[in-house]
Amino acid sequence: MPVIVETPSPENPQNLIDLNKIYRDAPDWLLPPYADGAALIQANLGTGRLLAGRFNDRLLGAALLERDNDCWRLSHLCVRAITRNRGVARRLLDEASRLAREAGKPLHLVAPAGQLEAQALAARHGLPLDSH
Repeated sequence: MPVIVETPSPENPQNLIDLNKIYRDAPDWLLPPYADGAALIQANLGTGRLLAGRFNDRLLGAALLERDNDCWRLSHLCVRAITRNRGVARRLLDEASRLAREAGKPLHLVAPAGQLEAQALAARHGLPLDSH
């Protein structure tokens, strides 16, 4: 069964539970400017900026997708620790790339300066890396 990428509904209480589990596993450097994962979710759930990967009725990964005029930016990409290295992040990146391409916009990955993991991810997917 494939990972389905969607914009999670705030009306589904299980989505909130799953998103909290995802961002509870986030490294500290990933969360700013938000104080914590709960603040990130509260600020973005229901806005259309939050993308999530669903497998077997559970959200396993999520990211923010900013649709700007010059380019689209994917940030705060996180996958639950117990499901990492199983293609969830790749599926989120692939879908964000597809959506940006259909809109005629380049996709950039956004991460704090100096984060080697984010630099490697951007390089593997051929994405420009914007630092904040």
